[in-house]
Amino acid sequence: MTETPHKDPLFSRGSYAETSRVSEIMRKESVGGFILLAATVLAVILANSQAAHFYESVRDTELGLSIPGFSHLMMNVHLWAADGLLTVFFFLTGLELKKEFVVGDLRDPGKAVVPIAAAFGGAMTPAIIYFAINHGNETAMHGWAIPAATDIAFAVAVLAGVGTFLPAALRTFLLTLAVVDDLIAIVIIALFYTSNFHAWYLIISIIPIGLYFWLTHKHEKLFHDHRWAAWVILLPLGLITWALFLESGIHATIAGVILGFCVPVRMTAQAKQADAHASLAETLEHRLRPLSTGFCVPVFAFFSAGVAVGGWDGLKTSLADSVAIGIMVGLVLGKTIGITGTTWLITRFRGVNLDPDIKWIDVIGLAVTGGIGFTVSMLVAELSFEAGSLHTEDAKVGIMIGSLIAAILGATILSIRNKHYKEVALKESVDENQDGIPDVFTDNTDAPRPGA
Repeated sequence: MTETPHKDPLFSRGSYAETSRVSEIMRKESVGGFILLAATVLAVILANSQAAHFYESVRDTELGLSIPGFSHLMMNVHLWAADGLLTVFFFLTGLELKKEFVVGDLRDPGKAVVPIAAAFGGAMTPAIIYFAINHGNETAMHGWAIPAATDIAFAVAVLAGVGTFLPAALRTFLLTLAVVDDLIAIVIIALFYTSNFHAWYLIISIIPIGLYFWLTHKHEKLFHDHRWAAWVILLPLGLITWALFLESGIHATIAGVILGFCVPVRMTAQAKQADAHASLAETLEHRLRPLSTGFCVPVFAFFSAGVAVGGWDGLKTSLADSVAIGIMVGLVLGKTIGITGTTWLITRFRGVNLDPDIKWIDVIGLAVTGGIGFTVSMLVAELSFEAGSLHTEDAKVGIMIGSLIAAILGATILSIRNKHYKEVALKESVDENQDGIPDVFTDNTDAPRPGA
């Protein structure tokens, strides 16, 4: 989730792909959000144009393999994107989660308690609002978790686009919140969206997972020294694990999270022997981020967001569905109330404080931006209702409209705050007497001078 600086020395040891300008651009969070938006818009246009039949025929094309004991390996393109390609995104999520828990902000409970609490509030409140709106409709109730997720790619893209001068603490708050939000979404999918559970497949998956863990810990140097090793050794183990999870009934993307947690996140002796500049987790993240940002997630969005709304009349019909209403209200109001309210409540406790660089209006802007729920929300929408259900299409319309409203409102608030912080920064940089020390220090004798 953190943006890798251009010309990062992580892979200066020989791979043209890692040092290419394209790869560096694809690692930028703002670029990821733009590509995701472009894929979404293109899908909506195609699904509502004369090319709709072609789009649907590609989306519904069956592909796969026939392997004894694996009955789910024949799926349409849409499902391959949702169950297959999105696993790369969840693998990176697993890496990020483990890194935050082991060496990041989440290892310090005192520092992480505010955004962690905010994440739970931001997940629970939209679900409660959705429940209140749909409690009389048993089928619609299945979608209670749809508005609970925040799309980190879109949210951070908005923050990056309008927040040049926003406090660094605000970005850290959003990233920590998003990491925990992802963890909540993963648990929800694993617990509430598992059907026809077959334990034996999950038990067998312990073998490739164990091998994956052993190889990444005992032979880490190999994967630092040779780029091909991960593709030739780790990828097959990952595919076997993924197939076993798919057959077990647990959503296959959870396999990506599990494998992400298997990778060491600290710099080890083996990494130093390989002259690596980062841990294996950071190495794999650096290599896979462009693939996830530039291909896997956009392809999933492209085949998921193509909803034929049927013109203005169809759009009005979709938006009148209590499912869409619950999602939109949950994303826009639920996230705002949940994140802001929980942050306020938790900071009432002694010793729990908001970072002094963050003001409450900043928290509100961030909370509204947290209402951008897309990637995981789309996935949960597809898991919530049976194939062909009108609720599925209406839910996707609700996700897109609610996310758009949250993005516009969040960007507006944060851009106003960014302008304020820009003016403050300019005032603090003024040096009228040109003595090399900003006037803010010479005019205020109580202010610490640079270097003091």
